[in-house]
Amino acid sequence: MSTSQKYSVNQHLIETLLSWVKSGEIAIPEIQRPFVWKPAKVRDLMDSLYQGYPVGYIIAWKNPSIRLKDGSLSEGRKILIDGQQRVTALTAAMVGQRVVNKDYREVRIKIAFNPMTEAFEVTNPAIEKSKQWLPDIAPIVQGEIGLLKLIRQYRETNPKAEEEHLETVFTKLLDLKKRQVGLIELNADLDIETVTEIFIRINSKGVVLSQADFVMSKIAANETFGGNVLRKAIDYFCHLAVAPEFYPHIRDNDAAFAATDYFKQMKWLKNENDDLYDPSYVDMLRVAFTSQFSRGRLEELVALLSGRNFETREYEQSIEEASYATLKTGIEQFMNETNFKRFVMIVKSAGFVDKKLIRAQSPLNFAYILYLKLIKSGTPKPKIESYVRRWFVLSMLTGRYASAPESKFDQDSKAIDHGPFGEFLDSIEQSELSDAFWNVGLPRAMTTSNVNHPTFNVFLASQAHANDRGFLSKDVTISSLLIHRGDIHHINPKAYLKKQGHARGSYNQVANYVYMQQETNIAVGAKAPTVYLADVRKQCETKETKYGGIVDMEALHENFRQNAIPMDLLEDDPTTYEDFLAARRVLMALKIRDYYFSL
Repeated sequence: MSTSQKYSVNQHLIETLLSWVKSGEIAIPEIQRPFVWKPAKVRDLMDSLYQGYPVGYIIAWKNPSIRLKDGSLSEGRKILIDGQQRVTALTAAMVGQRVVNKDYREVRIKIAFNPMTEAFEVTNPAIEKSKQWLPDIAPIVQGEIGLLKLIRQYRETNPKAEEEHLETVFTKLLDLKKRQVGLIELNADLDIETVTEIFIRINSKGVVLSQADFVMSKIAANETFGGNVLRKAIDYFCHLAVAPEFYPHIRDNDAAFAATDYFKQMKWLKNENDDLYDPSYVDMLRVAFTSQFSRGRLEELVALLSGRNFETREYEQSIEEASYATLKTGIEQFMNETNFKRFVMIVKSAGFVDKKLIRAQSPLNFAYILYLKLIKSGTPKPKIESYVRRWFVLSMLTGRYASAPESKFDQDSKAIDHGPFGEFLDSIEQSELSDAFWNVGLPRAMTTSNVNHPTFNVFLASQAHANDRGFLSKDVTISSLLIHRGDIHHINPKAYLKKQGHARGSYNQVANYVYMQQETNIAVGAKAPTVYLADVRKQCETKETKYGGIVDMEALHENFRQNAIPMDLLEDDPTTYEDFLAARRVLMALKIRDYYFSL
């Protein structure tokens, strides 16, 4: 192979491929991904092979050869990174191997064959009773029954079947394992970016594999240092975090894993229904990796788990073993009940009482990394809580991890290790949260109609943190409206602004939004602010409520302050709508500033 060639392409017999899987030369992780093909698709694959149709390529990435502790070299295995579903389908139908389905249950997929019509079908009770169908092709393809015996047995129950025809179709059936499948083998020395690019170019579906997918394949294929069980722990924890009712499925269907310490450590999730932080395997990997290794690039985790010595550029088993042990520690600390619940409590205490306020996972992930690092460093708990709250909000406000998050994770994790975190936080605040940011940058950032914009979400969190009331509400808090899926409404009603010629991007500005009780919003309708607020002022005199429950001018002024609304709006002749928006953005920014420095 030339130095410029990054992969090889070869055709192999299916029986050769399956023998490699059986011997471990090709590693197919047990739960790299659950088997999601429908049985009918397995049937179609068998039919395509029978008809001699091409069935596509599988892609494997060869592990680098590793230097063992005794100095000898161990040849690297191939890790399947694309085609797992097809290879699993082949082993299920042709070998009879059980598969783990999308519900994580072990099931047997039987494919039947009708010699008379040369049709394949998924076995069902009717087929099992039929004399014309062979209910399971696996023992036949595996050669457990010879051709002559197969013909004789079939004709005993189907005497009208012609022997010559049966010989032809059974020979084709027996030859299924002689069909060929393409194997694209990627070089061991390629980096993840190159592997990803090759994968995308080769894969006709254009499916993008993430770096985390490669890491998970790498972990799951390692049995020597328990990667296969670690991979299950990651997968099961993330599944349980979303669906606690999945706990009995693991206990009843995976006895081996249920006996591990990992399962004991995640037992608390079976009664956990908080959904503020439902991590995916990508989130869990990033947090565990960065908190333990102080690195942010997942490609480096693949290298470490391969045993890479970054100085000598060789691969050593001792580094591989140490890397798995360190990652295991990170995963265990991530899933620790005390750590996880205390971290979520810290985030909630900052006013992020509902997951819809957190639209990006990167700030949340790094906040958990920070929490775990500060715990490890022995930082006092009150300081940890304040630091984590402020860093999380700072990340949201400045979009710190919005682009190139891996590079930022790498830089920030290393900076945290170099000195007291308080000093690092002060330096970042001085450079990124200057007076110009609060007075100009932040108000400008809120010139948007995107209600999911992080600055608006931070504003809502600041209201929840302060226990503020909804607009024109006497008792109902912003927190309650957020948690119970209240709605945001226009201060200047949409219909009123449309009549004045304002476009969608204008009347839907976030500075025109407040959380308001639905009944109050209905009462306001399309009335101009001068109209409905005149009624509110009047109800403060008559004590007869029409909008909300406020019947006192002092309480009304306080409600305006809590919702960062310019007092000019209460005047009979308020400023223009554009001036109102500009003034409110400034008030919202100042409210966020005061909130941030109180955390």
